[in-house]
Amino acid sequence: MRLSLSSISYRPIVAYLSRPRPPYHPAHITTFNQSKRTRSVLCAMSDDELPGLDATPANGQRIKHENVIYTTVKEGLAHILVPEQKDAKDGQEVQQVFYNPIQQFNRDLTVLAMKAYGREKMQQKQAASEARSGKFAEKKRKRKEQAQAQSERPAKSPKLGEDAAAEEVVADSAVAPIDTEMPDVKGAEPAVPEQEKKSEAQASNGVDTEKEKKSSSLEFTILDALSASGLRALRYAHEIPFLTKVTSNDLLKVATESIQRNAIYNGLADKINVSHDDALAHMYSVVVKELRKRSGRTGKAIAATDKYDVIDLDPYGSAAPFLDAAVQAIRDDGGLLCVTCTDSGVWASNGYPEKCYALYGGVPVKGWYSHEVGLRIVLHSIETAAAKYGLAIEPLLSLSVDYYMRVFVRVTRSPAMVKFQGGKNMVVYSCGGGCGAWTTQLLMKNKPAPNKKGSGIFYKHGFTKAPTAPPLCEHCGSVTHLAGPMYAGRIHDPEFVQKVIDEANEASSEIYGTLPRVKGMLYTAFEEFLPTPQEVEAQKDSGKAGKLVKKKVTEAELAAIDPYPFYFYPAQVAGLMNCQSPPEAHLKGALKGLGYRVTRSHCKAGSIKTDAPWSVIFHIFREWVRQKAPVKEANIKEGSLAWRLLRLGEKQDITEGAKSEGRKEDEAVSKITEVVFDEELGREENKLKLVRYQMNPKENWGPMSRATGK
Repeated sequence: MRLSLSSISYRPIVAYLSRPRPPYHPAHITTFNQSKRTRSVLCAMSDDELPGLDATPANGQRIKHENVIYTTVKEGLAHILVPEQKDAKDGQEVQQVFYNPIQQFNRDLTVLAMKAYGREKMQQKQAASEARSGKFAEKKRKRKEQAQAQSERPAKSPKLGEDAAAEEVVADSAVAPIDTEMPDVKGAEPAVPEQEKKSEAQASNGVDTEKEKKSSSLEFTILDALSASGLRALRYAHEIPFLTKVTSNDLLKVATESIQRNAIYNGLADKINVSHDDALAHMYSVVVKELRKRSGRTGKAIAATDKYDVIDLDPYGSAAPFLDAAVQAIRDDGGLLCVTCTDSGVWASNGYPEKCYALYGGVPVKGWYSHEVGLRIVLHSIETAAAKYGLAIEPLLSLSVDYYMRVFVRVTRSPAMVKFQGGKNMVVYSCGGGCGAWTTQLLMKNKPAPNKKGSGIFYKHGFTKAPTAPPLCEHCGSVTHLAGPMYAGRIHDPEFVQKVIDEANEASSEIYGTLPRVKGMLYTAFEEFLPTPQEVEAQKDSGKAGKLVKKKVTEAELAAIDPYPFYFYPAQVAGLMNCQSPPEAHLKGALKGLGYRVTRSHCKAGSIKTDAPWSVIFHIFREWVRQKAPVKEANIKEGSLAWRLLRLGEKQDITEGAKSEGRKEDEAVSKITEVVFDEELGREENKLKLVRYQMNPKENWGPMSRATGK
């Protein structure tokens, strides 16, 4: 028996569709309980009429290209085409090209940081270009004046005899006949070639036009080394007005095809250079080309360079394998290196110390401040990668965000700056299994010394004494562990952070979807800066005139370290003491009342950064227990960590100022007469309502799965 497919499979559908229906409106269509087969038929009917890549980009638009249907996703000013996957659940799509919407904060922040950096960089390039033009114009003017002076100067003639004089007269008469009317020599002007007249006319017609041409010819290039969907490159091309070219590179062929497709769809094919290559091979090829230019030109500057003004490394996992190539492929006159590392389980935990050391050359710490330690370990890795080539780094903005970190580093060729880096790295003695206190140990020291003339100072780079901490913690008696080496300098540049804040204040929330959180994070990072007395003095000297003072300030900045590198978590300290955690305002008020400065860390909500030593912090918590939140001593086991921190085993009452037998009282604590938990003093002075810390945007969010394309 033969079956008719049309009569059996489609007849019910045709009858269903041809039945009388009320007028069409979207709400009615969405309430239909259609079968999958009916829905697929309707989709097939509408898919043939979908527009192509030449359509005007719009959010949520469906595009058909080469028999594949894409849905448009808008972020910033860019639109990317994401292949439709009808049967995949939310957050479980199998991606051929990696795209993570959770990273929008990273991309928004990066665009604003690049704009802040690029504006200053373009001004420097413009000034350098005008200086070169002025130098060449001055040389040209001097050559022209010399040529005119030589043409107007009378030639020296030798003494002539009578015969020679007669020959000269005959020659003159042959050149200028007597009946020829000669022009007035006094009013005559020197003949100017036609080419010079044209050039002078052009110069006089528009100096501003020439300046505009020169400014437009200045290049600002970016490399997106691991581009995936190309969304970063698209946003850079759309939102950075002075960008001339962005290279979007990826190893996967399907990714480069996606980048090319998105570039055409956004109308940016002329600004985006798509590269299908290994990221290391691409960056090293730039380095090789530069080395070949330099060969045979010892001591001479290269007129043009193919190195990038900005290199963005945003890999899936660690950026460590790409650092060596990146520091060489970036411009060494202050290029911006942007690095993301999503392997926080390596650099921000104590689970894989061997892997952290293998990737970044440092050992992580066990403690609540591990994320800030991770930032410093990665900065140390970038610094050591650059130093071997005579390149120095300057961290501009370093953030630990969600499950990843993002650092912005300026790279400059300066062997003199590299000499300071030994004294800007440290190891940490951490009481990870006890109270959580730490002690830092610099690897070297940068010590100022007066020069022979006595008119200034210079810095000596030498060894430092060790160790700075005993084997057992001085606060609780637990065993300390070693972490590092890691970067010991400042992880933020307040001036740069302020420029990014200014960019964020001028930005539109319609373009930058995570703008509230970007502002909150930037303000928090800006407030982290606690200057040392030496830095305060150097800032005062910076306003004074004189080369010696400027040199002193510059070298002081190079030698500066962060004496308050980490934060502590009050709730964790209270838990160690088995007591109630003091409110944040009360704790800050107590620290400020004793003359210490207090701020927060961007790494963790509820954290506190202060210049108070650990002995003072523990003393304040003991006073909190004594004054506000007493504990039941009977519930605390003798010899336990809480018993040692609260000093319950001492014979005398330490709260009355008496020293215990066998214990040397800390000098800072001995000066304290009273601890006052002043809530008013500890309240925030800044009344800005800021989103400082991330709230979970959706269920099961995070790094997502790796792309499966080839």
